[in-house]
Amino acid sequence: MSGPVDPHEITPQMLLRAYSIGMFPMAEDANDPALFWVDPDARGVFPLDGLIVSRSLAKVVRSDRFRVEVDRDFDAVIDACAGGGADRPQTWINAQIRALYRDLFDRGFAHTVEVYDRAGALAGGLYGLQIGAAFFGESMFHVARDASKVALVHLVGRLRAAGARLLDTQFVTPHLQSLGAVETPRETYHRMLDDAIGRSANFFVWPKDEPVSGRVALAAALDAPRATT
Repeated sequence: MSGPVDPHEITPQMLLRAYSIGMFPMAEDANDPALFWVDPDARGVFPLDGLIVSRSLAKVVRSDRFRVEVDRDFDAVIDACAGGGADRPQTWINAQIRALYRDLFDRGFAHTVEVYDRAGALAGGLYGLQIGAAFFGESMFHVARDASKVALVHLVGRLRAAGARLLDTQFVTPHLQSLGAVETPRETYHRMLDDAIGRSANFFVWPKDEPVSGRVALAAALDAPRATT
């Protein structure tokens, strides 16, 4: 279910309200100034106890090949997410969405998980929005192999440590499904959402200025040390 909206009428407060009732905005592509509201029949969700981590990914996370930080460079992350790539030539992140989420970042609602290589270059990451104990994942990117997956592991670990109840991924792609994302009927999702936004979760349960090791993040993301082939 969707409907067009004048992008100039959307305020950060309106955006928070929309998310709290199960809707989010999108554009047809990055060059289209128009936005429309979306409330899918089936919503993508990452069960916080269902992240799938392969043996090879677990090894990468534990190795600390990448340094992971949060909320250090929002603009760089959203620019990278909006830039597309070989496997994603177009994105829905237009100028209005960038401005709205930057405002929400300044207000403490939007967050990033950033993955840096050993040379200090941004290798991957993701951004999203938090309301109560719900985190709404918006987009992720990578320029180095496994970097976005490492960001996801750290995000799930952080959310579990914080007591979050919902990780929304909007839609399910084959890639996200391979990591544990599932489709949830709209009515079920709305019940999960109502429960989550009525609770609290501290995104900074791990302090912003203290990078978390891969071993700590992986242990928090999984109930017990486990992996898949």
